Formats: sequence, structure tokens, C-alpha cells
Amino acid sequence: MASETGRIEAFSDGVYAIAITLLILDLKVPMTQDGHLGVALLRQWPTYFAFLVSFAFIGIMWVNHHRLFNHIRRSDNRLLFLNLLFCCWESHSSRSPRPYSPPTFAAPTPLWQLRFSTAPTS
Repeated sequence: MASETGRIEAFSDGVYAIAITLLILDLKVPMTQDGHLGVALLRQWPTYFAFLVSFAFIGIMWVNHHRLFNHIRRSDNRLLFLNLLFCCWESHSSRSPRPYSPPTFAAPTPLWQLRFSTAPTS
């Protein structure tokens, strides 16, 4: 039983959108005295760095997913469940729980993903 892939892509885009939206919850406006907001925000640089790394991680994964589905014309149950598992892994691995803790598998994975997303397509 085969069908179009549009619904799979829409579901996956929603997962990516929610994952990116949840990242912003780690960024807090610091409690500070008048005139000291800039210094207080500067002290939170690790949180902002983790946000940017996580955002890039999710963005690269989204680009890869988009490009992959440019080559898939029809789907079946196996593709549905594989995509669901992939979305589950992506939503978990892109979440940065602590300022100094970029996404799970941080070092090699984004580099591999970036290489995959910049590979020439024919």
C-alpha cells in the first residue's frame, strides 16, 4: 500500500518546528538592576551558545530531511515508522538541557550532517 509523502513531510516539519520552539525556553531574561541588563545577558553566553548550536543542529537535520524526501515519491508503513523513529531521535538529541551541553552526539553528528546537506545533488 503506497501513498504520497506530503503528510509525512508535514508531520516531520511540525516536529522540527516544535523542537526549535522549545529551544527558546532555555533563554531567560535575567533579573537585574536598572542599567545592568547588558552585563547580565553577557553572563548567560553559554546558554545562548547552546541555543545556537542546537538550532543549527535541528536546521541541518531539517535540510537533510527535506532533501531526502525530494527523492522519495511514495511511502509505505515501513517508511512511516522509520520516519517516526527518526523524528523521535531528532527531537530528543537536539534538546540542550544545560548551557555547556550541546546536543547529544554533538561533535561528529552536525559535521556529518553538514557534509550530507552540502553534497551535490544531480
